[in-house]
Amino acid sequence: MSIDIEIGRAKRGRRAFTFDDIAVIPSRRTRDPEDVSTKWQCDAYQFETPIVAAPMDSAMSPATAVALGRLGGLGVLDLEGLWTRYDDPLPLLAEISRLPGKGATRRMQQIYAEPIKPELIAARLGEIRDAGVTVAGALSPQRTAEHYRTVLDAGVDMFVIRGTTVSAEHVSSAAEPLNLKQFIYDLDVPVIVGGACTYTSALHLMRTGAAGVLAGFGGGAASTTRMALGIHAPMATTVSDVAAARRDYLDESGGRYVHVIADGSLGRSGDIVKAIAMGADAVMLGTALARATEAPGAGWHWGSEAHHPELPRGERVNVGTAGSLEQIIHGPCDQANGTLNLVGALRRAMATCGYSDPKEFQRVEVVVTPYAAS
Repeated sequence: MSIDIEIGRAKRGRRAFTFDDIAVIPSRRTRDPEDVSTKWQCDAYQFETPIVAAPMDSAMSPATAVALGRLGGLGVLDLEGLWTRYDDPLPLLAEISRLPGKGATRRMQQIYAEPIKPELIAARLGEIRDAGVTVAGALSPQRTAEHYRTVLDAGVDMFVIRGTTVSAEHVSSAAEPLNLKQFIYDLDVPVIVGGACTYTSALHLMRTGAAGVLAGFGGGAASTTRMALGIHAPMATTVSDVAAARRDYLDESGGRYVHVIADGSLGRSGDIVKAIAMGADAVMLGTALARATEAPGAGWHWGSEAHHPELPRGERVNVGTAGSLEQIIHGPCDQANGTLNLVGALRRAMATCGYSDPKEFQRVEVVVTPYAAS
């Protein structure tokens, strides 16, 4: 039961928590890390790790999506990014990584003004399919109706509809909004949709037939949504609220399980551990993967909000390079800051607390900590 706090005489608010505000508590049992499974399954697709790549140009290219797939995760390509606008985006990616701070946003807006080309959507997804890994691509709600047929014809396995926030009840006087329920019903592939940051919004998205819901709202390292719009959803509370919607929808639907994927504020391995402890089935990573030596951003990280033509709500940030993609996912690790061997850290946390897989780990005890993480 939540307790409202009086902010002022005219407004009350619920206390919400970030991942830094909580800590996981071991139980009476421990396990050998080798006996712990990190497998995750969404619809018919099973993965060795509960790691999904955020569809961001700085982290995912067709090549890195394939590499992540071979490492046991799910790479999701941004189908509105440079790879579907230019035959050869490598010079432009290199230019973005070299841009001076002043004027970087304006130049990125110019680069991303190039139209999306359907034939490139098909070609990029084809590259991933030819490599033999699960194929996933993402569109924003605004572009889904325009390009989804091209995506399906290209043979996508999983379809992601991702925006800063996605609503099942979008209202517009200027255009016919995307009817998510009808749209998802008509598709033959599982759809992951989000973000959602409240119990109610997540429950409504689950009722559309989505296979998974992204829990989060503009909370990544490259996001300035809080500064630009004053909107922010602390992730520990967000994931717990969306997980509660999953539980209630499971009863409401007679047993249909919708996966919760934490999306935002997941820069280090400890954040991944806490996200699953709060109820997530998997995590969507941007910053963590942008630190790979193979990442297209070359140590820089940005999302689609950074080049919005009218109101940018993100920026290009320098996240540096930590190691190869394999080191980031599976190690070996020579740093103690949570940037390498993400799966090994998750495995050890579950083992330390006595749980055998992520689903069990959702039941782990957590506490609100009296200190901020260093």
